[in-house]
This record gives sequence, structure tokens and C-alpha cells, in this order.
Amino acid sequence: MSLKIKRPRNTGSIYNRNGIFWIKYHRNGKAYRESSGSQNRGKAENLLRSRLGEIADDRFHGIDARKVTVGDLLKLVEEDYRITSKRSLGDLHWRTAKHLTPRFAKMRAAQFGTLHVKRYINDRRIEGASDATINRELAILQRGFTLASQAEPPLIIKVPHIIKLDLDNARAGFIDHDQYLALRNALPDHLKCLLVVGYHVGTRLGELRKLEWSMVDLKGKEIRIPAKIAKNKSGRTLPIYGDMLPWLEMQQDQRGDSKYVFNWNGKPIGAHIKGWKRACKDAGLSGQLPHDLRRSAVRNMERAGISRKVAMQITGHKTEAVYRRYDIVSTQDLKNAAAKLETFQAQAVVRNERSTEKGRAN
Repeated sequence: MSLKIKRPRNTGSIYNRNGIFWIKYHRNGKAYRESSGSQNRGKAENLLRSRLGEIADDRFHGIDARKVTVGDLLKLVEEDYRITSKRSLGDLHWRTAKHLTPRFAKMRAAQFGTLHVKRYINDRRIEGASDATINRELAILQRGFTLASQAEPPLIIKVPHIIKLDLDNARAGFIDHDQYLALRNALPDHLKCLLVVGYHVGTRLGELRKLEWSMVDLKGKEIRIPAKIAKNKSGRTLPIYGDMLPWLEMQQDQRGDSKYVFNWNGKPIGAHIKGWKRACKDAGLSGQLPHDLRRSAVRNMERAGISRKVAMQITGHKTEAVYRRYDIVSTQDLKNAAAKLETFQAQAVVRNERSTEKGRAN
């Protein structure tokens, strides 16, 4: 049942259909109906004023824009990823095929609105998806609407507001040296060197998985990360130091025919690093993530007094703001700071007492 609310003549109409407000207006004697995608009547009022303004200024795009589906917009995003050679094309395929296409592919883009976004968020949370994951999926939808609005002529009439969830789940995990040794002992042989390199230089897992022996100079003690595998598309050089050299030499002795430094049966190690969780559990480190190695490397560089500019060059951070998020203060750091402050204050008391005694003597 739809409830229609009368408005002044020639100003269109607004009506409620199944909880969603729709608008109706005419151009050249032809009627057009459009969903506001919202339960808020005020948003429908704004949309209707916008359409009437487009008609008055001869900017109305017509009925074709209303035939565009969300599935069409998802295809635009895929095309954009291909043209710009984004490395996350595979991830885009997976997210759209598994979550977005089944829900929205056949829906008219003009009907999509805030209510659908909220329902999607609720459904994905029930399915166990994190807010960060949901944000990535909503970003794909947002990109699709943006691309459609930028097309010439535009493929859609309006770009809906797609909310972004606030995230307060910044991880503060890191691995100290004793834990690093325990985990190294527990990991399968083909993952040990990966741990060593990640712990020492904080390289992203995605970059390490693509690392080839042609990029490693054991004699010169350098690893070259070319732009083609770097996440930020900017090449850099990493030092080989500490445990890295002997472990890389052992890794090279066992390379077989594979061109990849870190491989399983000749192929790059998978993104999920099979065997990591079991090793963490065996080492008493349940819950540790491979990305904690990156955070640990940053902390170690800060403690070692390496300049932030050099450290960022090694880790591949482009902005200092992002780098600082990885500079985690551990409980031991706080205890050490407290001990130093306690010593300082005790010395201040002694100095004060000596000054007082000296004043009395004079």
C-alpha cells in the first residue's frame, strides 16, 4: 500500500511505498517515478526539488539513467581497476562476487539509498564481517556511483550517501626478540626465513610473497624492492643484516627451480600463510598476526635510534602519520620509562637535601 501526499499543482508529488519515500514528476507531459532510497521525507523533498530544477534548466538526463543497475556500476569499477593496473583486482573480484553482486547486481542504481546501506551493514555484521571489511566493500559501491556520475553523459542521476563506519580497532600487537626466536623455532621450515626478513625490515607480506631471487644481492647485502611489486609503486632498497644473511643463504640453497624467495612447491607462498596460526599456538603466541612483524620492525628501528626518514625508506611508509601508528609503546617500554623517572626524582630529592644542608652550614 502506498500513501500519496498531495502537493501544489506542477510541483510533483511524494509518496511512501513500503517504508521508502518515492517522488513523481513530469517532463514534456511524461511522468517519471524515482525512489529516494530513504525513509526520511525531507530527503525525498530535496530530491524532488533537485529534479524539478534539472527540468527547469534543461539538465534532466531522462529515463535511461534509471535503467542502470548496481551491477553495471560494479563493472565500471572493475574496468577502472584494469585501466589503472591496480594490484587489488583479484581482491575486488572476490568481494564483488561473494558479497555485492548477489545482493545488488539487479537493483536499479536509482533505487539504491541509505536504507540499503544500513541493511547491508547489519547483514554483514551478522555474518561475522568486521567493520573494516564492510568499509572496504562499501568503498567499492561508492566508487561505482562516483564513476557513473563522472561519465559523459552521466549514467546516474544522483550519488547516494554511503556511510563509512568509524573504526576503533587499531591493533597494537608486536613481537619481542624472545617471542621472535620462539616463533621461528615453531614455524614450518619454508616459513622461517619469511619470519626473519619480516621481523628485521618490516616489509609488507604482499611484497615478500612476490620477492624474486633476482632482487636479492647476498654479496652486497641488499634487497631491491622494485616498483612493480611495491604497494606504493615506489621502489626501495633494504639492508640485509643480523639473522637475515645466514637464513637467506640457507633459503637459497633450498630454492630448487623456483624464482621466488619464499615459495611452496615452486609457487609464491599464499596470502594466508598456512601454518602460521598453528606455530603461534605452539609458541604460546596465539593471536599474533604476520603484520605484527612490520609493527615490531618499526619499534625496533625507533629504539635503535635510526632516523625516521631512513626507517620509512626501509619499511616503505610514504607518510609519517601512518608510520607513527606503527611505533607502538610496549608495557616494558612504560616500565623502563617509569624506572628512569623514579631515579630522576630520587636524585632530585637528594640534590634538594644537599642544598638545604649546605644552606644551614652557611
